[in-house]
Amino acid sequence: MTLTPIGVIHSPYKSLRDCPRQASKSEVVAVIEVFEQYAGGLKDIEGFSHLILLYWLHKSHGYSLLVRTPWDTELHGLFTTRSPNRPNPIGISVVKLIERRGNILR
Repeated sequence: MTLTPIGVIHSPYKSLRDCPRQASKSEVVAVIEVFEQYAGGLKDIEGFSHLILLYWLHKSHGYSLLVRTPWDTELHGLFTTRSPNRPNPIGISVVKLIERRGNILR
């Protein structure tokens, strides 16, 4: 499998601990920069209220198949949690689209 980055998400979060568990629970407005060569693919995106973002969890390192969640002391299977440490660290968030300015989304 080969993935090709089409942009970058800019947010104020500098560490995994700072990130909200659910993007929808945060009031922070992130900036999504779609690389210029893919900007044409944004045509008519303003007609949508929300976006589904798939992103590479670039600060994820290693993983364990059994993990503890922040709200429980029991071990759970990795794939039953939202742990960012995974064999393929791909994240997903549904976010509200506020505006588009060229290749920049907020």
